[in-house]
Amino acid sequence: MASPEIRVFNTLQQAKVPLQPVTPGKVGIYVCGPTVYSFVHIGNARTFTSFDTVVRYLRYRGFEVKYVRNYTDVDDKIIKAAKETGEDAIALAARFVREFEADAKQLRLLPPDVSPKVSETIPEIVAIIEKLVARGTAYASGGDVYFEVRKYPGYLKLSKRNLDDLIAGAGERELVGEQKRDPLDFALWKAAKPGEPSWPSPWGAGRPGWHIECSAMSAKYLGETFDLHGGGLDLIFPHHENEIAQSEAASGKTLCNCWMHGGFLDLEGAKMSKSLGNVVRLRDALEKVDAEALRYFFLSTHYRQQLAFTDKSLADAEARMGYFYETLKKVDERIAGKEFGAGPLHGDPQRFLVEFDEQVSDDFNFPGGLGALSGLFGEFNALTDPKSPVKDKAVVGRTLVALREVARKIAGALGLFETDAAEWLLRHRDRLVIARGIDAKKVQEMVAARDAARAAKNYAESDRIRAEAKAMGVELMDSPTGTTWKIAA
Repeated sequence: MASPEIRVFNTLQQAKVPLQPVTPGKVGIYVCGPTVYSFVHIGNARTFTSFDTVVRYLRYRGFEVKYVRNYTDVDDKIIKAAKETGEDAIALAARFVREFEADAKQLRLLPPDVSPKVSETIPEIVAIIEKLVARGTAYASGGDVYFEVRKYPGYLKLSKRNLDDLIAGAGERELVGEQKRDPLDFALWKAAKPGEPSWPSPWGAGRPGWHIECSAMSAKYLGETFDLHGGGLDLIFPHHENEIAQSEAASGKTLCNCWMHGGFLDLEGAKMSKSLGNVVRLRDALEKVDAEALRYFFLSTHYRQQLAFTDKSLADAEARMGYFYETLKKVDERIAGKEFGAGPLHGDPQRFLVEFDEQVSDDFNFPGGLGALSGLFGEFNALTDPKSPVKDKAVVGRTLVALREVARKIAGALGLFETDAAEWLLRHRDRLVIARGIDAKKVQEMVAARDAARAAKNYAESDRIRAEAKAMGVELMDSPTGTTWKIAA
């Protein structure tokens, strides 16, 4: 069966459009990366996780993907932070690049194929500005260079804003300290100021404006026209709007064939003090919430929709991951090292892949993809249930093996289940033990006592110990190798 066509919601057209790469079989994607003046927060992390999973799915579908996610390491916020700490601005940015990469690794974000920095792209930035000045769509003024908005007829086509409304809303703040012809014109190059990083240019020493940076980096690594451009909703205006204007005015070509924007993370109402100590930095969240559970949480709502960040939603995501890993552990123990021979299967394991593709190919509907995964795990549990109607052990074994391979493919496309199941479950249990104040040493003593009671066939004592553990919030589980335990849901 042929894979379904991938359709993507294009912000520019406000409609879903077929993915039609510039070069068949290849996809170039540019995602606006972090401005590295501090630690990445969970809102950014959601956006980066969404596009990381877009890249994974496209590769799963067989596309050769070139993924570019930049670092903005020259910016007003960086300069301000450097002044506050007494650091060199470029050194501070480099430090937070390293911190971001450590956090991204925890969240299992794939390293992009290229991670360009503004500080390393200055010649390309200057070249685009020179072209815009030569074409009359930009002008120099007092060492600054500005893009003349009125010279680009397509301005505001992405954000669907009204130029007259913007003009009416423009006040003195847009003119203070600047020598623009129009309050709406935006900076391409800023004249050097004492204590700030600067580079030579035809207009004097200075540094680039924010928007021109991404135009130069995307063109350098993906060409003047590429397939997908991603970022958060907050970047539509002015950042992406200005990117389009300056890039297309310079090249005369369409900058990007499809614009994708991720929804906001809503912190309102979240009882952050209960589980996260009123902090929303990614690394602080990861001290309290399992990284894969956080990734699952991000993917559980469509990337374009607002996602509510609450204690309960995080706890639910972690509990769900616990269910998945417990199931995988059970299945892997059932099939490990065994041969089930050739023969019929129960049902069609491939139907879950078909459902997964049908869901995710529709504008990267990852929640729908997770639904297909949940159905697969339901099948795992139905087949391993002692009351399963499928009694032929060979049929069950072959089917579990086939389903396990399907699970690996789907998990790989989502960036999930990359940890050994037993390791994940133990780590999860240990975290809950601390959070709930459970005496783990006492539980281990109860486990040993229960094993002894079962060996002596003292089932009344065995049941008493189980009940005592349950009252503590602990579930004791029997297995061929002895009693194990977990924190009760």
